[in-house]
Amino acid sequence: MAALIPLTASAAPFAAHVMDGRTGKEIYSQNANARLHPASLTKMMTLYMAFTAIERGQVRLDSRFTVTKHAAGQPPSRLGLRAGQQIELRYLIRAAAVKSANDAATAIGEGLAGSEARFGQQMTAMARALGMSNTTFRNANGLTQDGHYSTARDMSVLGRRLFYDFPQYYSIFSRRSADAGIATVASTNKRFLDSYQGADGIKTGYTRAAGFNLTASAQRGSKRIIATVMGGQSTAQRNAVMAQLLDTGFGKAPARVKEIRPEPPEYMVERKRSVQVARSAPPVPSPVAARPVRGSTVPLEPERRQATAPAPAQAAPVVAQASVGSARPARRPAAAAAAAAAPVRLAAADPAAVEAAVAGAIVDASRPAPAPRSGPAAMAKAPRTPGSTFVAAAAPKQDAAPSAGTRLAASDKPVRKSDTVILAAMEEEGDRSEPEAVEIVSRPSTRGRGNHGITLGRYKTKAEAEQLLLRTALQESAVLNNANRHVGNTPKGWEANFSGLTRDAANLACEKLAARSQRCKVLGN
Repeated sequence: MAALIPLTASAAPFAAHVMDGRTGKEIYSQNANARLHPASLTKMMTLYMAFTAIERGQVRLDSRFTVTKHAAGQPPSRLGLRAGQQIELRYLIRAAAVKSANDAATAIGEGLAGSEARFGQQMTAMARALGMSNTTFRNANGLTQDGHYSTARDMSVLGRRLFYDFPQYYSIFSRRSADAGIATVASTNKRFLDSYQGADGIKTGYTRAAGFNLTASAQRGSKRIIATVMGGQSTAQRNAVMAQLLDTGFGKAPARVKEIRPEPPEYMVERKRSVQVARSAPPVPSPVAARPVRGSTVPLEPERRQATAPAPAQAAPVVAQASVGSARPARRPAAAAAAAAAPVRLAAADPAAVEAAVAGAIVDASRPAPAPRSGPAAMAKAPRTPGSTFVAAAAPKQDAAPSAGTRLAASDKPVRKSDTVILAAMEEEGDRSEPEAVEIVSRPSTRGRGNHGITLGRYKTKAEAEQLLLRTALQESAVLNNANRHVGNTPKGWEANFSGLTRDAANLACEKLAARSQRCKVLGN
């Protein structure tokens, strides 16, 4: 099943970030602002843009997108779309979110913006509006491309935004499988969802340049923790690191805290335009997203989540959407069905872009409409009026490429290791089956500052020593965050060591560890 490949292994740069999901407060970080390849974590923004367009009334879940040759030609992982094929947006969303299908993500971007390049500009502009200052997107699926980068911190911010801004769609990220129209697809994140208590999303990512990435969210009791790992060495190692990060987050986050909801991004600006609407079509709905209120039933996913009631908003009621997870769209009149078949585009960053107007939105009267709220779609300062449309603000020019001194962290320079790594055969790009390493190989940090160290003793396996080092580094991050982690191969076992500490730091670390009954000895002159 797996080829045994002895490697002088190269590895993508590693980064991690942990936040309290309720407040956005950082709990732990390591290289969290390093600009790295996000791989398919990119699809979180693609889906955020799709949800925004749906809630603004620009498209519906049953809007049919035509697949281009470019979208159909994307490398695996893919749904298997064919050029010229028409497919409902709901199925593209499921394929991108659950299977991480590259062709589906590209079809979403092209269907919303007209081209993937233009969609990348809109994604970048939205990233800035969300506070993701170190992110630039070039494509909708995350395949490696010059100038396409993000950070662990920015991806955690985006994961939190998906949770708060689109609670009605969030449960798609916890699905183990989904009907994507032409096939039933399985989740790339199933292993972690099944193994970690309270995990309910969000997204995996893998390319050779990026390594194994994951943004995860989990809830236990009143606490919600969101974390990102970038540059993992295998699915198993990445998931193990993520479990440690989330455990640390749950351990350090206070039980009671005032929830701080993120403010809606100021991304859309209103421009007066004449919009022609067919007489038989109902008026275009207000671009205000709906957030479920406490105790309400949201007719969007079989696996529902109730959200706490937000602050009241002065907004017009919105059109109820069919479920991302439902198998069939709601019935609608023939005139509206014909209108839905017309191509629909997300308003482009270019002021001269084609207008987006949907003239056939249908309210499913058999289901209660969610209560109106202020959210990511309610982005204009003035209410929308008939005869006006909303267009995306242009992406900042400086985002076209990283500025001097902030280049994409290199991942093509191998980091030499003496270990022989047994890896399953890796494919070219994308979220495939995510080949898994039999042996976990640690990546030591490189920011030590002294000539002392500590040893935590010897252990039977290298993996046991590495897990102890990681757990200890997280638990005692204030003292050990800048230390080098190293596992030594001795005749008596695998020795777990920290190095690069000052004498005082080494003594303090051993005192703290001894208080928790952990073996510890200071090393050095």
